[in-house]
Amino acid sequence: MIQNSMKTGILFALIAASFYAINAPVSKILLSFLPPTLMAGFLYIGAGAGMLIIALIRKLRKTESAKASLTKKELPYILAMILLDIAAPICLLFGLKSTTAANASLLNNFEIVATSIIALAVFKERISVRLWFGILFITISCALLSFENFTSLQFSYGSLLILLACVFWGFENNCTRKISSNDPLQIVLLKGFFSGIGSLVIGICIGERISVLWSIFTVMGVGFVAYGLSIFFYIRAQSLLGAARTSAYYAVAPFIGTLLSLIIFREVPPYLYFIALAFMLIGAWLSSQDKPLFKKKQ
Repeated sequence: MIQNSMKTGILFALIAASFYAINAPVSKILLSFLPPTLMAGFLYIGAGAGMLIIALIRKLRKTESAKASLTKKELPYILAMILLDIAAPICLLFGLKSTTAANASLLNNFEIVATSIIALAVFKERISVRLWFGILFITISCALLSFENFTSLQFSYGSLLILLACVFWGFENNCTRKISSNDPLQIVLLKGFFSGIGSLVIGICIGERISVLWSIFTVMGVGFVAYGLSIFFYIRAQSLLGAARTSAYYAVAPFIGTLLSLIIFREVPPYLYFIALAFMLIGAWLSSQDKPLFKKKQ
């Protein structure tokens, strides 16, 4: 039974990763038509709207979720989750404006590092030696990808923003883990509408404006797949695997995203990218092969 639950959790994590993989390359294109903060808002609104349709279909069919509904007890985690989901995609999209989509896709793997360390340090979720080695290789890869100029040791502004987004999502993953036993549809609805509205308000306040109307609906469609469906399956995986292990299997997303980026933009990255890719592959493989050595503290 436990083995079956783990296999189901791994499948859900891989589905979530595949859906999220389209985010960086497609968002890079759409940033030409919609400013970053407003785009972050519409991505989450799209996720919420898509999940609302699914919720209505579920209600019409009278197929209620076996998962518990959210209560006031989960309110601190819900609020933290929403605020972090406002900050993270804004950082990611501003970072995308200053770096390549392929680079951004690989850097997204730093979310594994952030999620795992936060899970250990803050939420007392134990991490195996194998996963620590995976984290080390991913961190080295992220450092290589972040340097703009090795002679003067300058960091890329865009890469640092993407790494900051990963830290925010690392905290958010752990907050979501705390409520992952509840109905994932409710969680995604809350994330989608409240995080989306928050980003839209910030975008309007800082002077961003919509210039191309059709881009809104395209971005919302991307949001439904890359954020809505991805988050839905990610939460299901977390309830079966835990925060650190789910993020490890989720590591395939950047590699799918990188492949899509190379196909779409047809840009051959510099040699340093391929060195970083090798470190990232080793780190992701070690992370995905993780078998916890300690039981998680209750």
